[in-house]
Amino acid sequence: MNTATARRRLRRAFAALLAISVSLTSMAPASALAASRIKDIAEFEGIRDNMLVGYGLVVGLNGTGDTLNNSPFTTQSLIGMLERLGINIRDQTLRTRNVAAVMVTARLPAFARHGVRVDVSVATLGDSTNLLGGTLLVTPLLGADGEVYAVAQGPVAVAGFVAQGNAGTVTKGVPTSGRIAGGAIVERELAFDLAQLQTVRLSLRNPDLTTARRMAAAINAHVGAPAARMVDPTTVAVNVPPTYRGALVDLLTDIEQLEVTPDQVARVVIDEVSGIIVMGEKARISTVAIAQGNLTIRITETPQVSQPNAFSNTGTTTTVNRTNVEIDQGEDKRLGVLNGGVSLQELVNGLNALGIGPRDMITILQAIKAAGALQAEIGLM
Repeated sequence: MNTATARRRLRRAFAALLAISVSLTSMAPASALAASRIKDIAEFEGIRDNMLVGYGLVVGLNGTGDTLNNSPFTTQSLIGMLERLGINIRDQTLRTRNVAAVMVTARLPAFARHGVRVDVSVATLGDSTNLLGGTLLVTPLLGADGEVYAVAQGPVAVAGFVAQGNAGTVTKGVPTSGRIAGGAIVERELAFDLAQLQTVRLSLRNPDLTTARRMAAAINAHVGAPAARMVDPTTVAVNVPPTYRGALVDLLTDIEQLEVTPDQVARVVIDEVSGIIVMGEKARISTVAIAQGNLTIRITETPQVSQPNAFSNTGTTTTVNRTNVEIDQGEDKRLGVLNGGVSLQELVNGLNALGIGPRDMITILQAIKAAGALQAEIGLM
């Protein structure tokens, strides 16, 4: 066998293997392609953020601060701050418009250590109109237990602005709120010893029995032992196996990278205010007939001017009303039939074929559910 013939046979074999791999990929079930990592559908209990809140003052505003007569809390805060600095003004009348009382919020990340900086958000509490150019003074940030976990201070960055003239005002964004990037320093750590845990609990963001069972099975298959068990539709408990003793972080890293196909109840979410409809792929419709028609009455007024002939000594120019009334009873609408077990795409195509808009579609879906033909849960926002 010469070299050219061998090369041709190798090319043919490679092409055949490539065709087989493509066909196997196309035959893979859709569920395998919809798998998600555990870290995207669940959270480890204990590893979470904590909310912080504080009350402070923003100074340096260009006449856009609180009106002290209308904001007594701003006045009291300003007097208290100056007294702590050795200045007594209790018997004085304050008229400044360069100070604003604000609420400061932040999120304390899990395992945040001393000296770590976190972002803070600032929002006005009184009648201040703009925080542009302001600086937040030292503000303690408290947790739910009343303890101070961080201290915030710094210049406020505002994305919005206000341009005002004698005859009009233009406002972009919300100038009464802003952010301070890295504006808070962590002063207290949350006590949580992750390495000493013997059992780790995972919480599903969307509780489901099937998903929780699949997650436990995937973890057990990875560690090679029955370490994980489903507690309820939300929780999966994992006992640390002997192979991961002293290496809990490695176990959590391996678990969160495992892929699981989530399963959810068929659901149709409706927002009647905005007319938005979101339907899951598992929503199914039993055999049902749908007809939709509206009575529309359109009245158009077209006034016309009537005047006498030229050089006429009699008659006056007047306006004559002309009214046109049109009635549409929806005779062009037809009765549509949706066969049993239709998919989401077939349902949408069938309703669109009837010329039905989103608002009417909401009413039709609710009617189908009332008739017992919609095999899905309807959730109203």
